[in-house]
Amino acid sequence: MFRSYIKIAWRNIWKNKLFSAINVISLAIGLSASFVIGLMVYYDFSFDTFHKDGDRIYRVVTDFETPQGSLKNGGVTPPMRIAAKEQLTGVEQSAYFYNWWISEAKAETSKQAFKDPEHIILTEASYFDIFQYNWIAGSKATALQKPNSVVLTRKRVEAYFPNMPLAAVMGQSLVYDGTISATVSGIVEDYDKRTDLNFNEFISLETAKQTESSDEILGDEWGNTNNASQLYIKIAQNSTPEQIKTQLAALSKAHVDDDMVKYNNKRTFNLQTLSDLHFDHEYGAYDYSGYEADKGILISLVFVALFLLLLGSINFINLNTAQAASRAKEIGVRKTMGSSKRQLVLQFLGETFLLTLIAALCSVVFCVLALKAFDSFMAEGIELSLMLTPWFAALVVVLIVVITLLSGFYPGVVLSRFKPARVLKGSVSSSKEKGVLRQVLTVSQFAIAQVFVIATLLVGKQIYYMLHQDLGFNAEAVAYLQTPWDDFSIDKRLVLEQELKRIPEIQNVSLGGMPPASFNMATRMGIFKKDGQELIQELQILNGDTEYLKLYDIELLAGRPALNDTIEEYVINETGMRAFGFKDPEEIVGQYLELNSHQRLIVGVMQDFNQRSLKDKVMPLMLTGDTSRDRRTNFRTLHVKLIGASSGWQNTITKVEQLYQEVYPREEFRLTFVDESISRFYKQEQRIATLLNWATGLAVLISCLGLLGLVIHTTSRRTKEIGIRKVLGASILQINALLCTDFLKLVVVAYVIALPIAWWGLHQWLEDYAYKTEMSWWVFALSGLGMMLLAVLIMSFKTLKAAIANPVKALRTE
Repeated sequence: MFRSYIKIAWRNIWKNKLFSAINVISLAIGLSASFVIGLMVYYDFSFDTFHKDGDRIYRVVTDFETPQGSLKNGGVTPPMRIAAKEQLTGVEQSAYFYNWWISEAKAETSKQAFKDPEHIILTEASYFDIFQYNWIAGSKATALQKPNSVVLTRKRVEAYFPNMPLAAVMGQSLVYDGTISATVSGIVEDYDKRTDLNFNEFISLETAKQTESSDEILGDEWGNTNNASQLYIKIAQNSTPEQIKTQLAALSKAHVDDDMVKYNNKRTFNLQTLSDLHFDHEYGAYDYSGYEADKGILISLVFVALFLLLLGSINFINLNTAQAASRAKEIGVRKTMGSSKRQLVLQFLGETFLLTLIAALCSVVFCVLALKAFDSFMAEGIELSLMLTPWFAALVVVLIVVITLLSGFYPGVVLSRFKPARVLKGSVSSSKEKGVLRQVLTVSQFAIAQVFVIATLLVGKQIYYMLHQDLGFNAEAVAYLQTPWDDFSIDKRLVLEQELKRIPEIQNVSLGGMPPASFNMATRMGIFKKDGQELIQELQILNGDTEYLKLYDIELLAGRPALNDTIEEYVINETGMRAFGFKDPEEIVGQYLELNSHQRLIVGVMQDFNQRSLKDKVMPLMLTGDTSRDRRTNFRTLHVKLIGASSGWQNTITKVEQLYQEVYPREEFRLTFVDESISRFYKQEQRIATLLNWATGLAVLISCLGLLGLVIHTTSRRTKEIGIRKVLGASILQINALLCTDFLKLVVVAYVIALPIAWWGLHQWLEDYAYKTEMSWWVFALSGLGMMLLAVLIMSFKTLKAAIANPVKALRTE
């Protein structure tokens, strides 16, 4: 019987090639989107799921509440490592480590030096108790007991000691920054599963005493919190996170320092689950590849997949119920021959299953193409090989079964209700209930597509606004060159500055910190005393020489720049001026602010500019010079303004690189244009725009395919009516309008439904931005008009053909 079902199903599919093609394409699009999105969701949710007792592992983090707002820090104060072991009850294990950044590492027996190696931590043996590794050599109990010991992963061993047997690597020495040596005391396998704990080099924590950051790593000051200082705990089975949080809150209260009280700051220690680490944007993780997983985007992707599958299923239901009359005699004969309602439903489910199976095979091809198209949108680890895993096969089976039931059950029930006697007499008429259902489903289709269209237009408008909004400084034809961070002296930078000024294609050169808008900005607490009261304000600090404001075209509203590059004088921005109670820029010039317990002179006021993304408001900021040059220069970046056409900039950049290599012969050349760095602020928005572009295109395509199928069916069913109307004198336009009006009404209803939904959703999204574009009326009008015109074009493709047909032929068909 099953074989008979499949054979008949195939015959019906082949008989209705056009409708079958529409169904297959619609379902294939929905399935391929689901497969790709399924890969993305699986990939991101599979990070760090393999650790033993992973549900009991937490990172201790720090939350700050200040008068200016809340701040989150993934690090802890160094004494917390001791407190976790001695004062926290219910903690089974704790492990402290410090992310160590160095400029060079090399094997003592090798001449090759590795510049700026990543994923190095200073840690203790308990790290390997919480996070399990397979040991190739050495023992986790003893490997990090002594100072100057290091455990390497296999990949790091192969980099440092190529062609050397692993057994011979044990006991070899590594030298860090030319001064600190460590002996290889253990070798572990790299994790073969996805993880954010991607460390390759584990140096004994006692070695930190030999570094310049010893106090920062091992100090006993509770007021020092550094994101590089990380603490993980594994809570006992009989304990709960709430119990640990209560103890952490008590520790916070017990160690409040004077500065916190003075500046009205509050610090709280908190817990972060290991499963949240991969999706974290507030506390920070350890993957520096540039890809950021986002739960919000993943959830949106899941809804996109569901909507696309729903649109494909709606097409299937609409087209199959619309063709009910054409299959009436088949149903009547089957019932007369003894087929039960259950058998008929199974027959139509079989047809649906066969179509869905064909669509699934097509979707695999689409999936391969989509992965290539979304290559820049997805993480590097999302590859075709994931499609060969058991979970992907399970996803395919589940989707095929769900779509078969969703798309095939209702049409099967509707068709199986026909009465054999009436059907065989030819008295089958369309059910009003089915017509209403088709209208509801069509409206739902176009409402979903309309929401996507409006969202695409407005998100694109917001991105354009952010990329072209005046930030308050000039970013055009300006680039910045970063110099080695471990070179604390200004000397080489001054030499490079003078050499760059000799290049004719460079208009201006400035030494300073980062550009006006960047991810890196130091902060200090400023105190202004007025009328016996203290006004306390957090201030961002920007370092720049006397040419900095000129190079970036930042207007000075009052006062003057600093007299020279090293004097500790400050130029404050307008927001900072207002934060201290001043309205007129001239009034604050000559006033003193207390910074780090010292009185500092304000010599000027500059115009506001955006320091970060337009999501954020302008923050109080002050510009100063290289005030700590005698100890460690703050001028680590050279800023250059180019002249001439951009087509000739490559030659200028080549000259800059040659000069840089003369001054820093062994260092990497890193020159970045400021407008490019600004565009990185909006990577997430650009990902959302890419997602919406694809989702909108696919949703509109599926909806239009369904509309085309219904129009074809309707015009075929009304062939005789069209012929009679033409004989009676109806024009082509009148007939076309008659056929299109009913469907166009559905598109208009869909637009009316979509309008408030789209407005509310986009209004909520724009609330995250301090500076945002207007929700212009033309965005909503254009999207509605565009959808209606597209629907008319799709419908006219068939209705005009029917309207211009010879009426004699139309009447003969009856």
